[in-house]
Amino acid sequence: MDLFTLWLWPLVALIALPAILVYFGLHVVGRGIIFVDLALAQIAALGIATAVLLGAHPDHGVLPYALAIGFTLAGAALFSLTRFRHPRVPQEAIIGIIYIVAAAAATLVLSRTAAGDEEIKNLLVGNILLVSRSEVLRTLALYLAVGALHYFLRRKFHLLSFDTEEAERQGMSIRLWDFLFYATFGLVVTSFVRIAGVYLVFSYLIVPAVCGALLSSRTAARLAIGWGVALTAGVTGLLLSTQWQSMDLPTGPTIVCLFGGFLILSGATAFGRSRRASKSAS
Repeated sequence: MDLFTLWLWPLVALIALPAILVYFGLHVVGRGIIFVDLALAQIAALGIATAVLLGAHPDHGVLPYALAIGFTLAGAALFSLTRFRHPRVPQEAIIGIIYIVAAAAATLVLSRTAAGDEEIKNLLVGNILLVSRSEVLRTLALYLAVGALHYFLRRKFHLLSFDTEEAERQGMSIRLWDFLFYATFGLVVTSFVRIAGVYLVFSYLIVPAVCGALLSSRTAARLAIGWGVALTAGVTGLLLSTQWQSMDLPTGPTIVCLFGGFLILSGATAFGRSRRASKSAS
C-alpha cells in the first residue's frame, strides 16, 4: 500500500505519460536520427538553465517552462532546416553537434549560478519521485492534445518518417511538416525533461522503440512491445527504488538500467529467432 499512497503521482506519471514518448521513438528510429530526442531534451535543459541564471526556480514559475519551450521551438526550426541530403554530412552529425554545444552551453550558464553542479545533476538525472499531481495532470493534458493531432495527421507523419520519397511525390512541404513534427515532439520532450531529466527522456524514447524493432517488423506490434517495455521498466524501477530500502537506489537511473536489461533480452530473443530460422531454412 505504501507504493500507492506515498508514490501515487510518480506511479501515474510512469504509467500514463510514456505512451506518447514510445510513439515518437518509433518515428525517431524510423528516421535514423537517434540523437534528435537527446538534442531536443538538452536544448530544453538549456532554456531551463537560462531561467535559473535569471533568478527563477527550475521547478516553479512560468519563466523556466516558457524559455524551455522557446529554445525547443528554435531547435525544431533548426532541425527542420538541416534535413538535407549530403553524401558526406548526414543529419545525425548536425544533430550531434547541436547536442554537445547545447550541453556545453547549459554547463557554462549554470556555472554562473550558486548551485550550478546540483542543477546540472537535476537536469540530467531528474527526480520522478518529486512530481506533483498538478504537473502530471497538466502534462497528461498536453500529451493528449499532441496525441490527438498526430492521430488525425498520422498518414502525413508516417510518410514523413518512413517514406520521404512518396511524401515528396505527393507534394508535401517536407520542411514545413518536419517543423510541425519537431515542434510537437519538442513540447513532449520539454515537459518530460522537467519531470524526469534528460537521461530518462532519452531512454523512454529510444529503448522501447529499438526493442520493438528487434522483435517485429509491423508498426502496430512495435508500438505494443514498446509500450509493454516502457510500462514494465518504469513500474519495476519505481518499486525497486522505493521498496528496496536497503539499496537506496535512485529511481531514474534504476529505470534506465532496467531499459538496458530489456534491450539485451530483446536482442538475445531476436538473435535466437534468426538462428532458428536459418537452421529451418537449411
